[in-house]
Amino acid sequence: MDIATLRDKHAHHWNMAAALRVLAMDAVQAANSGHPGMPMGMADVATVLFTKHLKFDASTPDWADRDRFILSAGHGSMLLYALLHLTGYEDMTIDQLRNFRQWGAITAGHPEYGHAKGIETTTGPLGQGIANAVGFAMAEEALRARFGAGVADHHTWVIAGDGCLMEGISHEAIGLAGMQKLSKLIVLWDNNNISIDGKVSLSDITDQRARFAAAGWRVLACDGHDPVEIEHAMNEAKDSDRPVLIDCKTHIGFGSPKKQDSASAHGSPLGPDEIAKVREIYGWNYPPFEIPAEIRTAWAEAGKRGVAARHVWEGNLARLSSTKREEFERRMAGDAPKKLATTIRALKKQATEAKHKVATRKASEMVLEVVNPVMPETIGGSADLTGSNNTKTADLGIFNPDNRRGRYVHYGIREHGMAAAMNGIALHGGFRPYGGTFLVFTDYARGAVRLSALMGIPVTYVMTHDSIGLGEDGPTHQPVEHLAMCRATPNTYTFRPADVVETAEAWELALTSKRTPSVLALSRQNLPLVRDKHTTKNLSAQGAYVLREAEGKRKAILLATGSEVEVALKARDLLQAEGIGTRVVSVPCMELFAAQDEAYRKKVLPAGPARVAVEAAVRQPWDRWLLGERGREAKAGFVGMDSFGASAPAERLYEEFGITAEAVAEKVKSLL
Repeated sequence: MDIATLRDKHAHHWNMAAALRVLAMDAVQAANSGHPGMPMGMADVATVLFTKHLKFDASTPDWADRDRFILSAGHGSMLLYALLHLTGYEDMTIDQLRNFRQWGAITAGHPEYGHAKGIETTTGPLGQGIANAVGFAMAEEALRARFGAGVADHHTWVIAGDGCLMEGISHEAIGLAGMQKLSKLIVLWDNNNISIDGKVSLSDITDQRARFAAAGWRVLACDGHDPVEIEHAMNEAKDSDRPVLIDCKTHIGFGSPKKQDSASAHGSPLGPDEIAKVREIYGWNYPPFEIPAEIRTAWAEAGKRGVAARHVWEGNLARLSSTKREEFERRMAGDAPKKLATTIRALKKQATEAKHKVATRKASEMVLEVVNPVMPETIGGSADLTGSNNTKTADLGIFNPDNRRGRYVHYGIREHGMAAAMNGIALHGGFRPYGGTFLVFTDYARGAVRLSALMGIPVTYVMTHDSIGLGEDGPTHQPVEHLAMCRATPNTYTFRPADVVETAEAWELALTSKRTPSVLALSRQNLPLVRDKHTTKNLSAQGAYVLREAEGKRKAILLATGSEVEVALKARDLLQAEGIGTRVVSVPCMELFAAQDEAYRKKVLPAGPARVAVEAAVRQPWDRWLLGERGREAKAGFVGMDSFGASAPAERLYEEFGITAEAVAEKVKSLL
């Protein structure tokens, strides 16, 4: 539909949509940076969605049963900011729009979770939003199964662009959503056929409708500038028994004489002369950032549409039994149940007495076997490695279209999609997601793992087969740089526990974290119990602690993690036999150790003794503890990997790569 027809036949709609368009143009121009074309193209779709379909209440942004709106095409952030401002979100003031992309403003270049109310997830990297949305929709289904439709009954709406659908993660996401028949997931495809380089046909010929249909989605289409067609398509979508793609055919930079339907409308300001011409075409005779009162009033009314529905929901929640209501509120707040701490302590005591010698992946399963029954909010899963990751316990049941109460997800071979879906589950609220793959395939999940940290959401990544100790599968499966990569990521806890006790402690810390994701790096090979004395205190919470003290004068300190703690303890025995007093420090989590006060760190790592770190990985993250913290290069050494691995039994690999007690002892002696 062209602008003249829109203005003539749908004047009220046109004016409301035009307000979104001019705010986007003005903010991008003021910042001299941004993407005006997408908001201009999708303003009609967004107007119909927010005024007729989206269930929300701008005065209560965090209402648990609101519809979720996700702008997967995050470069069009000004569309979302304009919507939040006009519908009455208190923190999204006109000054925030004036300061788009500027220091201190909540109007970042792409929507950032936590910066402003109404932003459900961070959607900078394309494809992440649509993949997160799958997790949101899964969480909605699971919450409804537990608490009833009176408490959880909402849709997840997504605006995705051509770029979102080209990113490989979208294929993982739509395949998972189709298999799960997530009928309350609706994707609005901004089909404008333009990317940064030019027409999409330069790089892609995919029939997106056919692709979604093949993945089990219902596919609808509309003129993305015709409000009647848009509304009809949305009505049909809400009645679907499957996830829905609505192909919204739009014009990027709609109404711009020189830039409509061109790449130049995508990622740069229109310029003052072009904006003046667009204003004339729109019939918009107002200065920058000024919205006439009648249009403001109409948008404010749209922001109140959900008030009645919210009141009904509050009544439904109040009518739940006190026990069920308290459980709902606890889970939505992200608080761990009181039983968790006593459950972990009991397991630690039992493990200490039984002297379990198991792989830490098995130890993780032992923890989950006692934790999952007392934490009904856990939702586990694996990227087709259930038997290797040990992430499924008998009580969970399978989450699928026939059993929404199931708590285990078969994600398939979709590491990136799994990680992004878990982000969505966590962001939705009410659940603690964890999922497994091999540590080496952190590479495949990396984009979403980084966003867990950036957004500050407590997703738990169960990453097994954590070193050359996995053996015969060879170097493609043997991580050597991945611990360094995880530790280099801000706001991430990287745990590499040495035995059952440390594994239990790591899980307790992961499941009680509120703002930090956790990576649990777990062994394939069996490891002895190194914590042979029971303590109720969670020593892993300190990040590092003295596991064995030196006998006699302390001349050396060995630092180790995971499977190499056993190596360090054996090296200590060799050194002590030669009269070299040696302390062993277990370092299950460097990030938590760095967070301790200096007095504690100094107690664990005093100046003077030689220091040697032992880990079947690259040295890079160890230099702070070897050279800093009162250490010095002349008395510091590392025993680990400086190359990729090889295919052979684990014992042979440790010998060939020199990660042995004898090598550690010799390294210490060379420094004395």
